[in-house]
Amino acid sequence: MRMPPKTGVRLRKNATVLSVDQAEAIGLRALAFLAEDPARLGRFLALTGIGPDDLRAAAGSPANGMAVLDHLMRDESLLLVFAANAGMAPETVVSAYQLLSRAVDGERTE
Repeated sequence: MRMPPKTGVRLRKNATVLSVDQAEAIGLRALAFLAEDPARLGRFLALTGIGPDDLRAAAGSPANGMAVLDHLMRDESLLLVFAANAGMAPETVVSAYQLLSRAVDGERTE
């Protein structure tokens, strides 16, 4: 099982329970957040190796949402800015990543 990168963000016992649809929506919000700033988006594309056309094609997929959230969690300051802008706790982003990771792993085993 893939674990999220360590960010110093810890899940509380009473963390928000999300559906896969909600986790995918958070992934899309995170992608929109990256796209608002060409430097942020460019760094994401460079670090992941995803091309702009591939990103557009996969925008709503669980795997893409997972990649975007993984990118945010690897940069704690970016994660905190996104969470504040989105009006959610950073732990919610981590929960969304974990849920999408399980969804993607389930797709691979079926």
